[in-house]
This record gives sequence, structure tokens and C-alpha cells, in this order.
Amino acid sequence: MSISMYTASAPVFLRMLGNLDKLLEKAEANAKERGFDANILVNQRLAPDMRPLSSQIQLASDSAKGAIARLSGSAPPSMPDTETTIAELRARIAATIDYVKSVPASAIDGSEEKDVVLKTPNGEIPFKGLGFLTGFALPNFLFHVSIAYAILRHNGVPIGKMDFLGRG
Repeated sequence: MSISMYTASAPVFLRMLGNLDKLLEKAEANAKERGFDANILVNQRLAPDMRPLSSQIQLASDSAKGAIARLSGSAPPSMPDTETTIAELRARIAATIDYVKSVPASAIDGSEEKDVVLKTPNGEIPFKGLGFLTGFALPNFLFHVSIAYAILRHNGVPIGKMDFLGRG
């Protein structure tokens, strides 16, 4: 049995973005219980040279919408990195979910051999669609979701592995 490019991409992004939103919801509730403003968490980081929570969520969003756009040949929605509150980060996640849901499977399926060129500050990286998805897009996306989870956990939000993975 083979798996389609859509099945290997969009459902993963949608599930993990949903889980990320639930992590932020739990962070808000925990901050309220502990008596502090949850928005303090937006600028928290694991190490001085790492990006803060806000950037981790922005980069996870960019990775998901960028992958879907590159594989489908569509234009992703522009989302300037201006979020400074948990509510704004959750709205960004919701907008990313809406975009991923808006791209039909037929636009992504069959993109295994599609030429994908990733432009970085250090130059261009050429991929074929399948290699881009499995070797870059999914690992990059999951890295940023994992770091967002770790920042929240490090700051005392009572979350665990099943919160990261989701329950359904």
C-alpha cells in the first residue's frame, strides 16, 4: 500500500498545529492558576542563543504553510511575524490550519517528483517533492513544535508527551 503526498503532509501539519494550540491553551490556564500573565511566556526561550516561543510558533506555521504551498504550487498567506501575545499566536495557528485545510489533496498528490527549491540566506537547496517533505519540511516543522513544547514545559506548564502527540 502506498501513501499519498497529501496524506503524508496535511494531516500531520493539522494534527500537530491543533496540538500546539492546545498546548498554548493549557499554558494560559496554568498561568491563570499560578497568578501570572501568560504573555510572559511569549518571550521565553531554552537558551540565550535560541529563538523565543513566539518565533518557534511562527516558524512552525511558516514551515507548514510553506510546505503545502511548495508542494501544491499555491501561494501561502502572508503572515508577518508580529505576534506578541498568546492570543495572537493562537490566531496565527488557526489561520495556518485554515490555509492547510483550504488546499485540496488533488493539488498535493503526485508532487513526489516536483522540483522544489528552498531559498535560504546561504543559497538555494534543490529537492524533489518527496525528499523535501520527508527530509526537510516535516523534520523542520516538528523541530519547532518540539521546541515550543519544551519552552512551555521548562516554564512549568504541566504538559506531557501525550499533550505533544495528541489523543486522536
